[in-house]
Amino acid sequence: MEITPGLGVDTVKIGDPRSQVEERIGPPHHGPGGQRAVYTTTPMLVITYAADETVELVEISYSGEGGATEAHYDGVQLTYRFLDDVVADLHARGYTSTPSDIGHDFHAGFAVWSMHSLWAGDLDPEAGVCKVNGGSGV
Repeated sequence: MEITPGLGVDTVKIGDPRSQVEERIGPPHHGPGGQRAVYTTTPMLVITYAADETVELVEISYSGEGGATEAHYDGVQLTYRFLDDVVADLHARGYTSTPSDIGHDFHAGFAVWSMHSLWAGDLDPEAGVCKVNGGSGV
């Protein structure tokens, strides 16, 4: 799924009426009629609606399947990757950003962030596993 900064994605754009969104992608899985609604697209979309029932914000979750099922921008896979790698790839392409507490706000009109981490092996099957025997931790 390709993003268009400041606009959204092909199926949902900023300013679209909720009724049109739901005609295109179906009813939400979670949050019908609420300000935020989760849609079972691939990848999942979390749409925030303004008081006038138009799209205010488009968030894209990771699908966990990789490749074309993830969010992309200018040839860079944005989701289901390590955040630092995504930011480095975008910076290498000349995009600038301002760090935030959970990610980066790109001046082109989009943000990338992570609310939690996957286990490294989820993203890289070759990642090592660290085991501690006989210990406990907090």
